[in-house]
Amino acid sequence: MSIRRASIKAQPTTEDHAVTTLELFFDLVFVFALTQITALMAHDLSWQGVLRGLLLIGLLWWSWIGFSWLCNLVKADEGSVRGVMVAAMAAMFVIALAIPEAFHDLPGGLPGPVVIAIAYFVFRAMHLWLFWLIADGDAGLRRTLLRFAPSMLAGTALLLIASQFHGNNQTLFWALALAADYGGTYLIDARGWRLRSAAHFAERHGLIVIIALGESIVAIGVGVTDLPISWPILLAALLGLIVSAALWWIYFDATAQYGEQALASEPLETRPKLGRDAYTFLHFPMVAGIVLLALGLKKVLEYVGDSEHHHLDDPLKGIGLYALFAGVVLYLLGHVGFKWRTTHRLGVSRLVTAALCLIAIPAVGHLPALAEVAVLAALLSLLVAFEAVRYAREREELRHGAHE
Repeated sequence: MSIRRASIKAQPTTEDHAVTTLELFFDLVFVFALTQITALMAHDLSWQGVLRGLLLIGLLWWSWIGFSWLCNLVKADEGSVRGVMVAAMAAMFVIALAIPEAFHDLPGGLPGPVVIAIAYFVFRAMHLWLFWLIADGDAGLRRTLLRFAPSMLAGTALLLIASQFHGNNQTLFWALALAADYGGTYLIDARGWRLRSAAHFAERHGLIVIIALGESIVAIGVGVTDLPISWPILLAALLGLIVSAALWWIYFDATAQYGEQALASEPLETRPKLGRDAYTFLHFPMVAGIVLLALGLKKVLEYVGDSEHHHLDDPLKGIGLYALFAGVVLYLLGHVGFKWRTTHRLGVSRLVTAALCLIAIPAVGHLPALAEVAVLAALLSLLVAFEAVRYAREREELRHGAHE
């Protein structure tokens, strides 16, 4: 039965609700935004530049998360909701366009940092307003939204304040803005939220992981767009693809299914807390790790393909090398946390691989860039091979059920 109010028309979801095409269309803006962030970090290859890139990812993630919860309760492509979705998409597109000026305003035109702050406020306000309307009749959800509003307002206000500063002070206010938004949400009693469809919620987050992995592949291609194709470029690109494919396998071979099962079997009263912890918070390091990896792969392709500025035996050093390996470490640690929160099992093999990746950073620092990415691909391939053999029976049962 449709939810009909004077100012809103929406169709409630069911337990078996699936992701809609409008949600997939909504995600296209995030593909562009992640590409913009990778390019921004590559342009400002410094520790501050990487930190600012991570803050931007945090801003985008929190924006995307809001509508993943909302569209779990009402269908995105029905009634008034679709109009708000398109309007929110426009606000996020403005943010994505302004990312190159998020911290350094270019001469002429509108002030980029202010544009981002205002567009983010508009985006979050539409989310909160729509959530309030569809919560009509649910006093518990409305109380939670009232507790949620101050952290949202504090976050957006701090972003506007940040736009009036430069350098370290600007970065600090950005960090405070995200701390207010994330921290305020975490402190709210999660039982006040509603999570109706475990299948939709899990699928939604799986798709955003795919989008991030797609950005890692885009980074490989963009890194050599203006360079003549060569054997080193082909080899580096294929090794990068192996790394991305391994990350896909790590998530989608079994982790995604186990997570969905855990969420579906969780009682409705505590399901929102599990969804908040395992998906809202613990998927963020996965996505951030993939974007850092994309930055590292982009730099590797530049090193092996640009013979005018680099030799084939030049090692990838500094931030590029750290992004390449630490991005995978962050991704794996996100998985370890997700597995522990959903199944209460420790992902030892992934912890060991994360440790080996950290050890590899100083160990491979003298090797050519091509060899460095080959080491990373080998480590991840070994992890995939080990888990494929070690957990073969469990995964067979997961897909096809236990056999007599």
